Amino acid sequence: MSTTRRPGRPRGASGSRERIVAAAVDEFGEHGYDGATIRAIAARAGVDSALVHHYFGTKADLFAEVIGIPLRPDVDVPTILAGPREQIGENLVRYILEAFERPEVRRRGVMMIRVAVGSKLMSQPLVGFLSRELIGRIAAATDAPDAALRANLVASQMVGMLMTRYVLKLPAIADAPIEELVSRIGPTLQRYLCA
Repeated sequence: MSTTRRPGRPRGASGSRERIVAAAVDEFGEHGYDGATIRAIAARAGVDSALVHHYFGTKADLFAEVIGIPLRPDVDVPTILAGPREQIGENLVRYILEAFERPEVRRRGVMMIRVAVGSKLMSQPLVGFLSRELIGRIAAATDAPDAALRANLVASQMVGMLMTRYVLKLPAIADAPIEELVSRIGPTLQRYLCA
């Protein structure tokens, strides 16, 4: 009898997607985004790590699935950062605001902000994800000695903008057209990134 496996779904595929998600919730909750590994998630779920990759791809993909991240900064931000250098600040603001104007993104994004602010259990994995997949990418694109600080300032500005527009709904910010906010906030991000 041959032991060679045929291509297709990895072993353990029957009904294991839900076990992987449940295991990922536990691993991210206990160890944060950086501490959780695909291998540990697979072991907890009782499956091979290849099956986790088969269903979800990368750790960022799995994390986005688990907490329902409505945006994928790990996918979208590198494209923005590769664009014209003098427009990065405005393009980041426009990207976030245009995404949050879509009802499904706004609903899940506001929920995610509220959970991150109110729950230490969920804030740690989210901070780890954003630190690596958003802030880390911005810092890597900034060739300044204080790149990490600059990237964190960008993130603080964007979170503050989302909080005041979509959670607190401060009238002047909530009612402002996107392009007005882009023109006012974009230069601040640009200064953080490129000054």
